[in-house]
Amino acid sequence: MPHLVATALAGAALAVLPVLPAHAEQAADYTTDTTTDTTTDTTTARRGVRGQLRLTLTYPGQSTSGTRTVTLRCDPNGGSHPRAAKACAELTRRSGRLDRGPDDAVCTMNYSPVIASAKGTWDGRPVDFRKEYPNDCVLRSQTGSVFAF
Repeated sequence: MPHLVATALAGAALAVLPVLPAHAEQAADYTTDTTTDTTTDTTTARRGVRGQLRLTLTYPGQSTSGTRTVTLRCDPNGGSHPRAAKACAELTRRSGRLDRGPDDAVCTMNYSPVIASAKGTWDGRPVDFRKEYPNDCVLRSQTGSVFAF
């Protein structure tokens, strides 16, 4: 019974959160790191690599180590991401945005938090992304196959 109350309270809290305009969500995806070594970005651009990202999923509520990390390289597609080609195609369509916003998926309101983060470059720009989602379903509905590993 207490878990039902907690689930209802978590759902009510999520329902009253303000909706950010699309441009505010996009701005949150990227932060400029003034300490970035530009020689790395130039070398990456010269070789024709569109993006190189280190993607991490952390599950803070789990009692055991709940962290997974993969690498994603686009143009040419590769790295240790299991669906690199699909993830790169989605990122290309979204101009490098990692979080596309909600889609039409229906997700349960269970609270099992997952933190998605990405560091690297996309089209020569530094990427430093971190966002917490209430559960895996919401993560997948908002990020597509990029964090599907």
